[in-house]
Amino acid sequence: MDLIASVLLVGAATALFVGIALAVVVVVTTSFSRIGVAKGLSAIDKVYSAGAASPAEEAFGDRVVTPLAKGMMRIGRALTPAGTVSRLRRWLDYAGNPPYWTVERVYEVKGIGLIVVGAVGTVIGLFFEGVGPGPLIGAAVGAVLGFYLPDLIIYEIGHHRQEAIRRSLPDVLDTLTVSVEAGLGFDAAIAQVTQHGQGPVPGEFARTLQEMQIGMSRAAAMRALAKRTSVTELRTFCAVVVQATELGIPIANVLREQAREMRIRRRQRAEELAQKVPVKILFPLVFCLLPALFIVVIGPGVLNILRSGIL
Repeated sequence: MDLIASVLLVGAATALFVGIALAVVVVVTTSFSRIGVAKGLSAIDKVYSAGAASPAEEAFGDRVVTPLAKGMMRIGRALTPAGTVSRLRRWLDYAGNPPYWTVERVYEVKGIGLIVVGAVGTVIGLFFEGVGPGPLIGAAVGAVLGFYLPDLIIYEIGHHRQEAIRRSLPDVLDTLTVSVEAGLGFDAAIAQVTQHGQGPVPGEFARTLQEMQIGMSRAAAMRALAKRTSVTELRTFCAVVVQATELGIPIANVLREQAREMRIRRRQRAEELAQKVPVKILFPLVFCLLPALFIVVIGPGVLNILRSGIL
């Protein structure tokens, strides 16, 4: 009877997990269609007159998926501490604001992860331990992991993007300096960088250029760029450009000095990373390579000594 009960519990948990997974797929795919051009088209096609369509004639997404997505978003928003919302927005900026990833979307994914990964933890607990504290522990661990997994993904993407900005910034500044010294204005030089460059720095400059084109001043656009990055070098560059703009200093001289300083900092950073290599390689060498080397070199001698009966 215990075996039959365990099989039934595992089957029920598996069916629950499959149902939740299918619901998640429907929510995510339909939620993507509510963003961008698809959202505008759906707004055009929507009938706004009251009573024009019966509930049975409404789309499945409007009747089921949209309320479910809003429920997931409310769950994620309720369980997220108030102080972490601004930090989440800042890290989304650091990550480059990936497509479809807004704060509301992160809340939805956190709510979905809470339920789905919690259900997976429950199934794993039932599979390994059966009825007992195992499923509860698995559900708790899975719920916590699923809730904070979107934050970890965003932080990882943001960290790698900021490192890419730090590595490519000196080359971009060299291109910007050459363009300005060739006779282009600062805005035209930024346009050349964004048109012919690749990577996160030209993307940030493109957003800055768009902000200036819609009426924002150069100083305000550069300050906004400084807020969207955690790279100290780029923040320093933005502050220097703002100061040069307000004081009337020739921008070519500022760019030349900044490019030279960025190259020096990149060389110093490379030397710093090179000096850290011996310290980082010490522990793998001592705990992994040397024991294996000792076994290979000394092992045959020890075996011969044991066979000869000396020990």
